[in-house]
Amino acid sequence: MMKLNWNLKKFEALTPYELYDIMWLRNEVFVVEQNCVYQDADYKDQKGWHLMGVDEEGKLMAYVRLLPAGVSYAEEPSIGRVITNPSARGSGAGKELMQVAISQCEALFGRAPIKIGAQFYLLKFYKALGFEQTSEIYLEDGIEHVEMIRFYKNE
Repeated sequence: MMKLNWNLKKFEALTPYELYDIMWLRNEVFVVEQNCVYQDADYKDQKGWHLMGVDEEGKLMAYVRLLPAGVSYAEEPSIGRVITNPSARGSGAGKELMQVAISQCEALFGRAPIKIGAQFYLLKFYKALGFEQTSEIYLEDGIEHVEMIRFYKNE
């Protein structure tokens, strides 16, 4: 398993280098690899928290954006722009990323349901993390998605 160091920052605390790494990785995977032309810069980044997993050399290997309720969804906070560096795939980094993201989301926004717009092919991955499908399949930028919610359970 890849050893990652986790760092959570509000937008205004990101260094220019961190912001560049985030935008590079999001473009590398969502635009180039998935061949999806879409507007990644959506003015939500400034309203959220950015969770970055970097390797021992400081290279960005995993990333998510955490948004409070009222930004992407009216009632629930959300986890979005979930991404792992192609070189980190199969290492467990994606699962660790989501586990840390869920924990941080609860710490930031309280123990409440968390909503995501998941790419449909990752349905099993998110179900294993406690998310439940709450919508039919819909197309977003030409890719099948479903809405999912992780309901807070007293554990």
